[in-house]
Amino acid sequence: MFHRIILIVMMTLATLPVVWAQNDPAADLAKEIRGKGWLIYGARGTGGSWDLFVSRPDGSEKRNITNTPEYEEAAPRVAPDGKRMLYRRFAKGSVIDHDKWGFQGQVMISSLDGSNAVEYGGEAEFPWACWSPDGKQLACLDKKGIKIVDFESKKVVREVPRKGIYQQLFWSSDGKWFCGTANHGGQSWTVVRLNAGTGEVNVVREYQNCTPDWCPDSTHIILSSRPKGQPGDKGYGYTQLWMCSSDGQEQKLLYGEDGGHMYGGQLSPDGQYVIFTKGPKDGSGSTGDGAPMGILRMADTPNITGESKDLRALHPTTKNGPIVWLESAWEPYWTYYEIGK
Repeated sequence: MFHRIILIVMMTLATLPVVWAQNDPAADLAKEIRGKGWLIYGARGTGGSWDLFVSRPDGSEKRNITNTPEYEEAAPRVAPDGKRMLYRRFAKGSVIDHDKWGFQGQVMISSLDGSNAVEYGGEAEFPWACWSPDGKQLACLDKKGIKIVDFESKKVVREVPRKGIYQQLFWSSDGKWFCGTANHGGQSWTVVRLNAGTGEVNVVREYQNCTPDWCPDSTHIILSSRPKGQPGDKGYGYTQLWMCSSDGQEQKLLYGEDGGHMYGGQLSPDGQYVIFTKGPKDGSGSTGDGAPMGILRMADTPNITGESKDLRALHPTTKNGPIVWLESAWEPYWTYYEIGK
C-alpha cells in the first residue's frame, strides 16, 4: 500500500507542470514562439555598460555578443542578406538619448553573432543609418536631407528632401518609402510617410507620436502614440502601441496599459507577433537600464492589460490576450535568420 501511495504521488507530481502550462496562456505563448528566430537587443552587461545580447523570443539561450565594457552598444538592425547587422557604438559612460540616438555614436558593422565587428564611420557620421532593401545602400538623415549612401564606397549617390523628418528614419522593405518622425503641418511629433522616388509626403498619425517602424508588408507602420485628451499621468496620458496604414487611413490600437509607456514596437518577420518595451514613464529606457520587453500575438490585438479603467473606457471591445514578459532592454530587433554561437 505504501509503495502504491508513493507511485500515485510521483505520477501526480510529474503531471503538474503540464497542467500548469495548459492553464497558463503566457506559458503557452512562450512555448509557441520559442523556436521563432532570435531577438537582438541592447541591455546592461555585468559591468554596467550597454552591450548587445541575443536570446530566443521566450528569453532562453541568452548570451552577450559584444561584451565590451569599454564601450556602450545598442540599436541593432539586421541586413536583408541576414549575414550582417549594423548598430551604434557610443563612448563609455554616454547617456543614450531616447529621441536623438541616431545622431550619437558611430555605426558598427558585424556578423549577427557580434563577431567581425568593424567601424563603419566616425563619431556622429552616417546619422540614423538604415539598410536599403537590397543591403547595398544606407539611408542617412541630417539637417540637409535624406542621403542615400553606397555601402561599399561610402559615397552619397542620391539625396531626397527630408520634408520635416527629424529623427527615427526607416526604409520600407519594398524600397518605395521612408517613414520618420517629423514637423509637418504645423505640428511636431507627427509620423509621416515619404515617397523615396518623388519626395511626396503624407501624414500617417499626428499629435505626440514617435518611434515608427515598418511592418513587413510595407503598407503598415507600427508606432508609439499618446492620443490627445487621455486622462492619467497628470493629464498627459500614457504612450500606447498603434498600427496605421501608411496612407494614414487605418488606425488601430495594438497594446496599451494605464501606468505604462510603450516603445520600441516591432512586428516579427512573419507579422504574427509584436515585441515592445514597457516603462513606467515617458521615454523610459535608454537613459536608465531599459524597460521590460513584452511579446503578444497580433491575433490578440487590440489588447489592454491591467485594470486600465480609463483606457478600457475608450476601447471597450479590446481583448485580454497573454503577454510574455522578458528582461529589461532597449530597441529590440526580431530576426528569423539563424545566429550561430
